Amino acid sequence: MEDVLEVYSRPPDPNRPLVCLDEFCKQLLSEVRGPLPVAPGRPAREDCEYVREGCASAFMIAMPLEGRREVFVGPEGRRTAIDYALALRHIADSIHPEAERIVLVQDNPDTHAGASLYEAFPPEEARRLAARFEVHYTPKHGSWLNIAEIEISVLARACLDRRIPSQELFRAEIAACLARKNSNPTPTRWRFTCEDARIKLSSLYPHV
Repeated sequence: MEDVLEVYSRPPDPNRPLVCLDEFCKQLLSEVRGPLPVAPGRPAREDCEYVREGCASAFMIAMPLEGRREVFVGPEGRRTAIDYALALRHIADSIHPEAERIVLVQDNPDTHAGASLYEAFPPEEARRLAARFEVHYTPKHGSWLNIAEIEISVLARACLDRRIPSQELFRAEIAACLARKNSNPTPTRWRFTCEDARIKLSSLYPHV
């Protein structure tokens, strides 16, 4: 926890930009019957019956010091080791190609490891990408430390809190929402420090 909090306390450095990464998914649902038209004095009404159309998965890429965010969706809309590796390549080569090293904060599932790069790319390319990142993992049960989680919550409430029937509409809704937000970037002001943690979360620390 303190490792991630120390990263958040660093001043902005264009040569070492901060990026937070996390996965999310959305169950795709289509209507059996179309919603009833909105009438004066009546809220929108939809049938409780629906059809499952699978799931769409993506990676939230949050840049809190810049106030920007992107969503990366792999070729098949999944979150496998290959998709994770492709997301890292997108960060390194498309978002921050000029950076000396990218400071990456992420959760720690099995696929979020350097081995995923070697599964997706030839060894030379995998090593090149691995060298571009300085990785910091949130602790177990500590995903609240990942600023990408905040951005996922905002995105879900802004454009994903309804039935979406297809991968195409899923991508289109996200693209439109992020275009609006990124047009007026607002940096994230993270205020919780190591000193705060030692007071407010003192029960988590060893007592000697």
